[in-house]
Amino acid sequence: MTVPRYADTVVVGGGTAGAAVAGLLAANSDQSVLLLEAGPDFGPRDGGRWPTDLLDASALGYTLDWRYDSGVTYPGRVVKFERARVIGGCSSHNGCAAIWGSRVDYDGWAARGLDGWSTDGLLPIFRSAADRLRVRFYDPDEVTPFHRRCLDAAAAMDIPLVDDLNDVDQDVGMAASPVNIADGVRWNTAFAYLDPARDRPNLRIVGDAPVDRLTVANGRVDGVIALVDGRSERIEAGRVVVCGGTYGSPAVLLRSGIGDPAALRGIGVSPVHDLPGVGRNLHDHPSVRLWFEGSPELEAEMRTFAASRWMPEEQTIAKLRSARYPANEPGFDLHLYPVGGPDPERDGGWRWWFPVACMTPRSRGTVTLASADPLAPPRIDHRYLSDPENHDRTVLLEGVRIGRELASQPPLRDVLGAETQPGPDLATNKSLLRWIDATCEHYYHPVGTCAMGPAGDSAAVVDARGKIHGLDGGYVADCSIMPVIPRANTNIPGLVVGERIAGWLLDEAYVGASAQS
Repeated sequence: MTVPRYADTVVVGGGTAGAAVAGLLAANSDQSVLLLEAGPDFGPRDGGRWPTDLLDASALGYTLDWRYDSGVTYPGRVVKFERARVIGGCSSHNGCAAIWGSRVDYDGWAARGLDGWSTDGLLPIFRSAADRLRVRFYDPDEVTPFHRRCLDAAAAMDIPLVDDLNDVDQDVGMAASPVNIADGVRWNTAFAYLDPARDRPNLRIVGDAPVDRLTVANGRVDGVIALVDGRSERIEAGRVVVCGGTYGSPAVLLRSGIGDPAALRGIGVSPVHDLPGVGRNLHDHPSVRLWFEGSPELEAEMRTFAASRWMPEEQTIAKLRSARYPANEPGFDLHLYPVGGPDPERDGGWRWWFPVACMTPRSRGTVTLASADPLAPPRIDHRYLSDPENHDRTVLLEGVRIGRELASQPPLRDVLGAETQPGPDLATNKSLLRWIDATCEHYYHPVGTCAMGPAGDSAAVVDARGKIHGLDGGYVADCSIMPVIPRANTNIPGLVVGERIAGWLLDEAYVGASAQS
């Protein structure tokens, strides 16, 4: 395989945000755009090469995964951190929840001095992204019997049933989630942004081409080193946009010598640019799952439904406020998102879960390098539940109690069966907190490791336009730049980051100014 020796813009990573950046730049300018994706590019949607599990939106897809995990950071267990290694990234294998979050999320970013990131400024981009991703709402007759019972149980305990979970000013409510699903197909960002531009002569997409590092000369990012067909290839660039995701983007920067000089020397990387915030501020929504054994009646209802309709296992989400949440402040701090359907790991078996997640986590972790080898996975230490005020643990504790209350409502009580985890024997706060500590996992929403912030902020990696502090020609545009996680599944917010920065990169006035700064 041959790759161009030069591109006006090289996009590193064709995931949720990277596909949008590359597609928008190619479609709206004459500049040459080279998209380098570490995983395979299966071509256009109608090309017939896409794996079935990545198309089928009824359950998560795992055909192509980076195999990231927690390593030795959790005593006695290993937590998988699933990330898709394929064109379209996590939009190609996720649960398709197209959630926006709360007004306080993005207004909070703007309050940090990040111009252009307020809620009102982003809403047109949210709408554009949702339109391109074919986001839709379920019709009432599409809601499965399990999820209908969950909604009825919520109403029975005075959780309001709402029309649109993406009302950014509505703090509490439950509904069937808006989803990026078209006729049962998970409509990913490769379909939405790359397919319309694939025939343009200024766009080149190269799959199976992981990027080792950026090249830097005279204070400017001027290219990349990528692995193509097992060879190390240097590609010069007018600018480089890193879209490797919250785990991958800091790893690329660190291998490039961009980070904490002492830490880089410790793994044999020569420091190029002192930027200690790279890899810090890692956070996600910590979650735990209540498990139930189900019943023959519930399984029969679901089988009857599936005989004539498409049946997703994830469908409803509740926005909730714990007792810790200040009553006089807008927003919420919990998600409860029931999962129910055939268990892919047990032939003929079913699974019934009530996951709950803390949407306002205060714990922070890191992404670091184990070595300079570009094929070695980074060290990922989320440090879940480590905040000294025990905020995250106690929010999850209340989420467990709300989940139990939901399960006890008449629409669910007689068909959901016994609670198998944590189980009825765990009833005290102390015992439940021990269980939370032992079982806490992620909600698939890591952010923050290349955080936006003002120059001079030791935690900041990029400015409000995604430009790497202190380096011209280098940008980051994915969930890693989020300084604080939104109260949302990051599917759509991550895409909005890509659209937002792509729009700025298309602004020649800004591009020219940055190149001369």
